[in-house]
Formats: sequence, C-alpha cells, structure tokens
Amino acid sequence: MVNHLFENDEDAITFDEQVFSNNDGFSLTGNISAATRDALAEIRREASDIYNRLHSIAEDTIFVEIVAKAYPHLPLLPNLRCGAWYTNPDISTAVPAYFKSTDGHFSNWSFNLRRPNLHLLPLIADRNGIVLVDSTRAGKKVPDALSKTVPIWCAVINRAIRIRYPEKKAIGWDDKLYTPPASVSAQEHSQIASRIDKWADELSNSSYNLPNLVHPLRPLWITPTTSNFPDIDNMAYLPIVCVSASKQISEGIERRSSGFSYIQGSADDHEAWGMGLTPDLFWRFHDKLLNTPRSRLPDLISTLVTTSAACLGRQATSISKAGGRLLLCANADIADQDFTCAHLIVTTSDAESTPLQPTLVLQTQAGRDQRVCISCDSGNDIAAGIALVALQLFFDENGVYCGEKKGSMINKQTLQTRLEWIISDRPEVNPSRSTLKRVNEFLLTPQRGPERVDAYNRVQVENYWAPGDFWFTSL
Repeated sequence: MVNHLFENDEDAITFDEQVFSNNDGFSLTGNISAATRDALAEIRREASDIYNRLHSIAEDTIFVEIVAKAYPHLPLLPNLRCGAWYTNPDISTAVPAYFKSTDGHFSNWSFNLRRPNLHLLPLIADRNGIVLVDSTRAGKKVPDALSKTVPIWCAVINRAIRIRYPEKKAIGWDDKLYTPPASVSAQEHSQIASRIDKWADELSNSSYNLPNLVHPLRPLWITPTTSNFPDIDNMAYLPIVCVSASKQISEGIERRSSGFSYIQGSADDHEAWGMGLTPDLFWRFHDKLLNTPRSRLPDLISTLVTTSAACLGRQATSISKAGGRLLLCANADIADQDFTCAHLIVTTSDAESTPLQPTLVLQTQAGRDQRVCISCDSGNDIAAGIALVALQLFFDENGVYCGEKKGSMINKQTLQTRLEWIISDRPEVNPSRSTLKRVNEFLLTPQRGPERVDAYNRVQVENYWAPGDFWFTSL
C-alpha cells in the first residue's frame, strides 16, 4: 500500500467476528432455538463483563513477566494501545511503540511514514534489542501488528540503513523479511517482500534520521504455547522479541475455577468495556481492583476514574527542528507546563473551519521570540495540524524562523517533511483525515494563509500577549 500523508489509517473498532458480530452464524436473530439464543446472550454478557476482563488481563501478565525474566537485559515495551495493559510499569520502559495491526492486514500491508517508530532505534541500539508486548482476540495466536507490521518495519529499517550507509552491503548486511510461518503463508510473505524496496526508498529519501546500527534488526516471536524461548546470545542481529500475551482459545472465552471467564485479548478496545479505566489506572490500583468482588467493581472503577482525573500530566513536547519555539501537549496537561511561553489552547473541533486564526497568532508570538505551546484534547491531532501549518508558513527547510514566506514553495512533500519533524519528537502524533484535509486545503489553495484573512491579521498583530496568556479557540 502506498504511503500518503493524508490517508486515514485509523483502526476500525470491531468485536470478534465469531463471538460478538451480529452478522454471522452467532447472531441472536434468525432461525435458532431459544436455548441457543440464551447461550449466546450469556457469552456476550461474559465477554463485556469488566470483572472477567481485568482478571483475564492479570492472568496474561504472569506470562509476560516470565518472558521479561528470561531476557533481563532487554527493555520491556508495550505496543500501544493494547500492550500497555499487559506490561507492569515497574518492570517496563516508559518508551512505548506504535505498531498498528492495520498496517499488517492482508493486502493492506504498509510502512507508514506517519508512524515510523524510529524513536525506538536508539533504545534498541543501546540495549541490544527489545521485548515488545501486544495481544489479540480469539481466532489468532499472534496479532497482525507482531506477525506482519513489525517484520515489515524491521526489513524496511534494515534496507533503508543499507541505502543510507552503502558500506553495509560489503559486510553482508541482512535486510531480508522474516515472518512467522504459522501466521503468514508463503504467498503472503512473498507479496509483502516484493514491496520492501519501495518502502525502504521512501524512508531513506525522507528527512528522518536513521542511526548507523551495528547489527540489523530481526523479529522473533513468543506465545503462551512456546516451549523454548529463542536463544539470542551472541547473535549477529538486534532481536525484536514479539510477545503475544494471551492464550489462544477456540471460542474466545474459557471459564476458570477461580470464578471468572477467561477472555482472549481482553484488553483490546478498552473504550467499549473499561468504564473509563485506563492501563495507567489499572496498574496504579492493580491489587485493589483484582481483590474487589464483582458486584462492587463498577462503583470502585467509577470512583477511581473520577478522583484520578486531575492526576499529573506529561510535559509538553518541544519541536527540536524549530529550535524549541513550538511545543505540543494535551489540554489536560496545560496546568503542568512552563508558563514562560505564550500558550495557545485549542478546545474544540469544527470540521467546516481551518487552522487560520491560531496560525496567525503563532506568527505574532514566534516573531517576538516567544515559545508557543499548542494543545488539543489529545495533543496529537488538531494541535499537530496547527503546528504543521506554522512550520510550513513561518519556518524554512532548515527549521529556521523566517516569518511569513511570501511565495515560498508549498507542496505535499514539504508538508510531509515538516510532519516528520513533529513525529520525530512526538511519535504518538496522528492527525486525523479531517485535520490533514483542512491543512491541505488551507495551504495548497491559490490564496492561502494570512492573505485570506488580512483584516483579522492586522488586528491580531497589534495585540501583545504577555507570557502565560491563554487564547481559546474553536477550530
């Protein structure tokens, strides 16, 4: 699949087809007996029960900890979002990965420059590999993110490094594609392998920095049925140990004698069953949650979610390529930021408008050597779109602020490069299709930017903001 800056790559949120779908043989409607309907209704009830979900996750974390102990010198990483439920923060690194299953779906294979996961390479080089944790629902032993997306990533990174550093070819640099035969057929493997060169060329031609790794990357796989873990000592590669945390069960649910029903891949799609609970809250109150009776668990979760809403957030991300003049954060994290900069707060989104006004204010403040913190609900969508517009309009190809560049070249490639600047510092950035469409329309129309709202521009330039002032907008 060709990588486009403006494509929509978000995962579809679906339930397991064999157990939850209303469009297959397990439908609660149709010519089935009342007893069968009751049984299926009970399966659905058990699968959505948060008590079952949390205890299933807890069972899977025991296996993850066994793997972590087998590779004590390798950092343990969650593959967001699901993997964070299975990795205890006390033993895992704070650096997450962002490998999406959709990039490994059949005929949708992709190396996406909007989520290149290059932030992992320094850690991999420093620690000689990583252990990466994810899970999948019933029907598969290994999620597509681990069986195909990660292998694609390894092969593309290896081949792009060989392109950037031609001396690698002389030492037999291994840039072949490796996939698990039990999960990926020979035909599918061949189809993916035929696309690696194209993706590697796109990465090597990008603005991303690629470190000169000592050894190539190599994916390995471990599941709860693995009898012997791979031996990685003295190997001529950097192991990416992919751990599928959940036990594969045929029906998706398996009852336990301890009083709960085990659900494969319980952490998947936690917005549908979690009642606001997050991986962070799960681990912070792990023992309390697991020791609470089923009947009292919903009330406990409601209390935890409400009282934890004001917990400390993360610091804003500085865009280093822009000399630190622009920063991104989530609205909830504003209270934790350094108020020596002019803060721009984006509160809501309107699909019919564009990031015009915030961009003009950015020009005014950046021109006064003010640092500007841009935020939205997540810090990764609308805020990134506004930062992208600002980087295109007011910063040259080297990231140097130069004000409004009249007649400067703007195309999809210059936008791609500036989005890469943002992603390099904040890997979780993932602007939505609507946000990127608005950026595209704003910048690539004949009359763009401040020229379209010159009257507004004149008013704003006359206003001076003191450090720490807030400006609220509805885009």
